[in-house]
Amino acid sequence: MIVFDKVWLSYGTRDILKDLSFSIGDNERVAILGESGEGKTTILKLIMGLVRPDRGMIYVDGEDITRKTEKELRPVRVKFSIVFQEGALFDSLNVRENVAFCLREYAAMSEEEIDEKVRGLLRTVGVEHAMELMPEELSGGMHRRVAIARSLAASQPKMFLYDEPTSGLDPVNAENICNLILDLSKNGTGFLIVTHKIHDALKVANRFMFLKNGMIVFDGDREALINSAVPEIRIFIKELGVHAL
Repeated sequence: MIVFDKVWLSYGTRDILKDLSFSIGDNERVAILGESGEGKTTILKLIMGLVRPDRGMIYVDGEDITRKTEKELRPVRVKFSIVFQEGALFDSLNVRENVAFCLREYAAMSEEEIDEKVRGLLRTVGVEHAMELMPEELSGGMHRRVAIARSLAASQPKMFLYDEPTSGLDPVNAENICNLILDLSKNGTGFLIVTHKIHDALKVANRFMFLKNGMIVFDGDREALINSAVPEIRIFIKELGVHAL
């Protein structure tokens, strides 16, 4: 579904991504690992057409998206459900209205249909009881769940994209979000998660890529990751206390 072909991207004089090539099927469960500042989130922005590469091609379902206009990108973007790390909700709207926003903007639905859809989405992510709460009243885990519900309202995704979905969460809420990610993919819908939290990546993914200095230095399964001899991965794993399967 997603293909990067020799993609380069720079910010000023700094190369963020260098000659990046990989492909991901729409039913795969993939984690891109790496330290902060390595360009993990940038990969998601490139997939959505929010950032354009300096060189190289990006394909979604066989279509080159690198030169598409904003209007042409709309049918590409609705193929994905994306939750960025900040998961920014509208501060002035309660949970119900945050999730309903995209439905009112893009779907030809009555208020009754919108209300039913919103309730269903919030039920799916386990926060239906929080419909009338404002964003500042939500815990970190609830905030992330509402952000996921809102992303689901925007499209019927072929694939989920998650940007550091457990960052800043306590272990219990991080576990809950990992379980939700797996639940949403039970029907075979794949996902791409970018994270620096290897424990959480190991809970949800079965293919792992490791980004270092703008390049993929590893691409393989769980066992290969844990036993990798790549020095950067050994340091990364050791620092996080993961030593064996």
